[in-house]
Amino acid sequence: MCCRYMMLALTMSVLGINALKAEITADFSKEIGPVRRALHSSGYSPKITSNGNITEQIKSMNFDYVRTHDLALINPGERVVDTHFIFPLMHLDARDPKNYCFKPTDYLLKLSQDAGMKIFYRLGTSIEHSGPKIHFNTLIPDDFDKMAEVFAGTIRHYTRGWADGFNWDIKYWEIWNEPDGFNNMWCLPDGDGGVGNTKEERKADRRRRDAKRLELFAQFYVKCLKRLKSEFPDIKVGGPALCSYKESYFRTLLEACKRENVAPDFISWHYYGDKPSVIIGNADKARRLCDSFGFKKCELIINEWHYLGDYSWKGLRSTDPAILKKVWESPASHNGIDSSCFTLSTLAQMQTSKYDQAYFYGCRHTGSWGYMDEFRRYYKIWYALNLFGSIMKDCTNLCASTCEDTVSTLAAKSADGKTGWLLVSDYRGKDEKVAVDVKGVREVISATLLDYERNNESINVSFVDGKLTLDKKLSGSAAFLVKFSL
Repeated sequence: MCCRYMMLALTMSVLGINALKAEITADFSKEIGPVRRALHSSGYSPKITSNGNITEQIKSMNFDYVRTHDLALINPGERVVDTHFIFPLMHLDARDPKNYCFKPTDYLLKLSQDAGMKIFYRLGTSIEHSGPKIHFNTLIPDDFDKMAEVFAGTIRHYTRGWADGFNWDIKYWEIWNEPDGFNNMWCLPDGDGGVGNTKEERKADRRRRDAKRLELFAQFYVKCLKRLKSEFPDIKVGGPALCSYKESYFRTLLEACKRENVAPDFISWHYYGDKPSVIIGNADKARRLCDSFGFKKCELIINEWHYLGDYSWKGLRSTDPAILKKVWESPASHNGIDSSCFTLSTLAQMQTSKYDQAYFYGCRHTGSWGYMDEFRRYYKIWYALNLFGSIMKDCTNLCASTCEDTVSTLAAKSADGKTGWLLVSDYRGKDEKVAVDVKGVREVISATLLDYERNNESINVSFVDGKLTLDKKLSGSAAFLVKFSL
């Protein structure tokens, strides 16, 4: 039996047939819905301090929204976004506009909007890596009611013109960030780690601390939801941007909301890894969970996501030269070709997923989470985001297409209906050619290739009798953007 299968596989190999792969198709005669631009959003914005032509670079990626979390960290020395910067003295009256400092954040948010991005505002604080028992801004607030009033003052300033403010259309307001983190975001005064004489005692104490932190956050979350929705019924309030999709944590929050008769407008979480299927699958799980509580209008938002290879967080922060070479120079590097095709594949699949919004965590300009290195040389991820951004800029309607095995596709029509755009992303595929059956088009206008050696390079492709053949030239990850006349 084994020999028979081996002979069959050998015969198919000689004939150039891969029986394990289904046919990949794209049909531009079948529209399936609008392009959803909010699924191509960012975790970073232009900076207050001058750093070259950054606004134009941001614009070129055509992000829809920017989430304000961590903007304080890329604008060092500026009092922006975080609640302790906007309202630094918590003993003062939260209803007195003199006690707020809005101007730096006013300016930063205007820069973001001038770059074409809508605002998604995270209320609370940026992450604080200050140690296991030393925290300043990420301590659990002493007064939940006071913090809710400060949040209300912030919203009032930006949406109601209060305190020499604005009437901006900022719809989304997120309560906190990663309260499930450890010693960095929602911290007990004496730290989040367990205390005891034995390992078992420390584990038990850690469980008690985690349960207490969750109990307190559920109280805080519900209190803020009720307070903000009472004054601002037209905005959307939710959160809390968990470190990852943790169903048990969400279940506790939703149970608290149900008891208090308040509905979150959205729930949010993060993902760092290398499996697009997990990202998409988490939205399916979240939809079922929210629906089970009767929150069928609750939106699903993943507002930090980025490729993280098998080197994981420890490798990303390593000083070992061998590990650093893999993390920053190999095809599997943090912002390299695997990362780029992971990103493009995920963006393509998100368009037909249950997500309402998605925020790529990156574009910090330079460094690990940026689009260029310290010498201002673009990473591969820059080319990927520009490639996808061009689709978001020029296309309005999605068309039917399929994904198989390592290959993800996205078919879309230009606003004038004259051009079809086909994105084909092969993430870690071993074959050197990808074939797609394409319907509803006339001829190829242009084709672009992004791989380990080429950066959005114009190439020739074969398109005969509706069969598009894409030559990767190299085994491994590669992405194509092909334009057709319709």
